[in-house]
Amino acid sequence: MNLPDAVVLRHGALMNRLVMAYLTHALRIRGLAAHSLTYRTRSETLEEHLDRLAARVASLDAPRVHLVGHSLGGLLVLRYLQRGHDERVRRAVLLGAPVTGCRAALALARWPSGRVLLGRSLALWREPVNASLGSGIEVGVIAGTRPLGLGRIVARLPKQNDGVVCVDETRFPAMRDHIALPLAHTEMLVSPAVARLTTTFLKTGAFRR
Repeated sequence: MNLPDAVVLRHGALMNRLVMAYLTHALRIRGLAAHSLTYRTRSETLEEHLDRLAARVASLDAPRVHLVGHSLGGLLVLRYLQRGHDERVRRAVLLGAPVTGCRAALALARWPSGRVLLGRSLALWREPVNASLGSGIEVGVIAGTRPLGLGRIVARLPKQNDGVVCVDETRFPAMRDHIALPLAHTEMLVSPAVARLTTTFLKTGAFRR
């Protein structure tokens, strides 16, 4: 029997893998072996995040492995792909991931309480932007345009945003496809449309409008 493709999902900051439960289930019923991975967004370093992801990918018995990351999780997926990855990894979908920088996170970091909330992940937000990718990797991006979220409280965001991340922060030249949906930042995690589009991209390398 042929094994299905595997998918590793990574949540965003100040969350855990339970927030990915709907999307994990939705990918499974569409024929993908989906696994959600918890990591400590405040207390672990970037290298620890990447090592944890690499170990999970390596442990999977699957012909191909794909990645899905929401918000900070999307940034970590991109860094993993840039650092050197398992040769079975082919595609990734980033959900509301501020690839080119996050205005809201940097504004929050100006406050002592904000720096405490962000913890060690603050170093990632402050890193110089590197959105390059090697050949053979296809990345699709889903952005939100419903402006409901904490980001609008701590920063004055441009018109198109999901309440935390701006649409222009999600675009980068190396991406394969991009689509914007009328969803807030966390609404993406329980959206049937996001589940359908994510599955389609992981299977075909493109979103179906």
